[in-house]
Amino acid sequence: MNTTMKKSTVSSIDNSASPFVQLKNINLTDCQWTNGFWAEKFKTCEDIMVPYMGEVLCGDIGHALNNFKIAAGEKEGEHKGMFWHDGDFYKFIEAKIYVYAQNKDIKILEEIDHYIRIIAKAQEADGYLQTQIQLRPEVDRYENRKYHEMYNTGHLLITACVHFRVTEQRTFLDIAIKHADLLHTIFMPETKHYGRFGFNQTQIMGLVELYRTTEDKKYLALAERFINNRGVYAVEHNDTTIGYPIGDMVQERTPLRESTEAVGHAVLALYFYAGAADVAAETGEEALIKALDRLWENVTQKKMYLTGAVGQAHYGASTNLDMIEEGFINEYMMPNMTAYNETCANICNAMFSYRMLGLHGASKYADIMELVLYNSALSGISIEGNSYFYANPLRMLNNTRDYDAHENVTETPNREPYLSCFCCPPNLVRTIAQVSGWTYSIAKNGIALNLFGSSVLKTTLTDGSSLVIHQDTEYPWKGLVKLTIEECKDTAFDILVRIPSWATGATLTINGTKTDAPVTAGKYAIINKNWKKGDLLVLDMPMDVQIIEGHPRIEEVRNQIAVKRGPIVYCIESPDLPKHTSILDVYFNKNASLEATHKPDFLGGITTLQGELLIRKDKSESMYRTVQKPEFESYKTQLVPYFAWSNRGQAEMTVFMPVVWE
Repeated sequence: MNTTMKKSTVSSIDNSASPFVQLKNINLTDCQWTNGFWAEKFKTCEDIMVPYMGEVLCGDIGHALNNFKIAAGEKEGEHKGMFWHDGDFYKFIEAKIYVYAQNKDIKILEEIDHYIRIIAKAQEADGYLQTQIQLRPEVDRYENRKYHEMYNTGHLLITACVHFRVTEQRTFLDIAIKHADLLHTIFMPETKHYGRFGFNQTQIMGLVELYRTTEDKKYLALAERFINNRGVYAVEHNDTTIGYPIGDMVQERTPLRESTEAVGHAVLALYFYAGAADVAAETGEEALIKALDRLWENVTQKKMYLTGAVGQAHYGASTNLDMIEEGFINEYMMPNMTAYNETCANICNAMFSYRMLGLHGASKYADIMELVLYNSALSGISIEGNSYFYANPLRMLNNTRDYDAHENVTETPNREPYLSCFCCPPNLVRTIAQVSGWTYSIAKNGIALNLFGSSVLKTTLTDGSSLVIHQDTEYPWKGLVKLTIEECKDTAFDILVRIPSWATGATLTINGTKTDAPVTAGKYAIINKNWKKGDLLVLDMPMDVQIIEGHPRIEEVRNQIAVKRGPIVYCIESPDLPKHTSILDVYFNKNASLEATHKPDFLGGITTLQGELLIRKDKSESMYRTVQKPEFESYKTQLVPYFAWSNRGQAEMTVFMPVVWE
């Protein structure tokens, strides 16, 4: 067992020593929210999201801590919850660690220590730790990949590394090392039984983080082994695969380095890609990076919704006609009403892009991170912070779906206070708890501003010099961002400012004078100068309402539009329509203007778009019907941010609307 550890970045991804990245992550605590949108979200996370989740998971409803207590011999009972419930609990602990890192509330640390004590007692002597197996005597270890042992392992390793980085205590890390050593013993050798077992590839990210924390290369080698094993074995059922789809569903039909299309379960795929990006950051392997480039383009340009959501279908088929669940289907096949868009998958889309941002340092990756954060991630949780969506469609109609059709229905008409499949809530909450750490990155000769939010940055550049920046903004409701230099070195360095791809016409000024640096939408503006205390860098982005249409191959949205302002996608919701109006009767009037109106006391404080829509009056229930000129009635109403829908009771909603151009 390692006795010394290197100094780590306090982050879920410690790429501080990764040799093949362009941008390195700041410490989580380097950037602290001061006020505004994300400060308010973090406060809700601290006060409501994390405590409520603890009540659920540590009680009899969630039963996650109970599972560990039973395995530890401190309680009698049986395992309850999905096979991946251990991983959900680790993610919850990870969220608590992030909150503790920022508020230093000793009570939180004491609670985490309590959990770790129980987890350590539940761990078996050789390092094995999977309560869904330990509490089922009829099931053997690593008998069948459907039990999600790798998923739980990945979140165990990640959370343990984060705990060590924040607390410098080894209690959780020693559990992770013991478990990973067992994993290495079993899975590093090439065997037919275990060759296809790298299922739900969270363990790759976890192994890379363990390597980064301990500097033990065997963990990185094992992470590579799991990548290399995909796509090299015959795709057929054997005793390790019975009970779960095979082939594209689990990304095993094509070796990763040869892949050109994102396939199968969206979470499994994107966790796999994110882990591979972590490996590439350490090895610099060109073939791996090129494959990830292709896959990122395929996801974001051919299989992603306007909200940054991914995973179009609950059930379907891949292009190779393998059965898939909760995942990717054909390019441009983008249903709205039946869109699945699992909250976890959307978050994974941002996680993958965050790693690609590190590898390439290109603004387009932060664009996707931001798109997800403000839209398809936040839609997964209520304004209050204590109820959840698993699926995030772009259109909701009442009385069109049987929500009790079978036990695996995860679509719900309302956000629910508890989901039996609880993977998404802790994933989202841990993301909200750490998003301040995504705001800036360390560049080779300075600092990169990735995301906008009022905050104070206190960090150290690559040469060891201190940098303090105050960011002041009302983003995402206003496009003005002010950066004030409070402390910096005497010599010149770069400040990279992301210009979002939607921000055509943005301007940058320094102390009131326009900068000579190119300011191009979709790129970082790079300003190199001898910065001084008191320098004021101002980014001004026009927040025009943008009318968005889809690619003509997206059949469902032909002659339909959506509305976007800045990073926020908007929708129309039935509470803002006349009573008994179906969302299908709403048309967008292109000749009417939309006016942004901020409402600080509405839905947690949002900017709505006030304007006039058209409601079609001539109706028929026939499947097909003869039509003359449709009859429309004007109606003044408002559009609300997509993330804020379904906070006023059960409602119909749509992002895309048919448009009347004249």
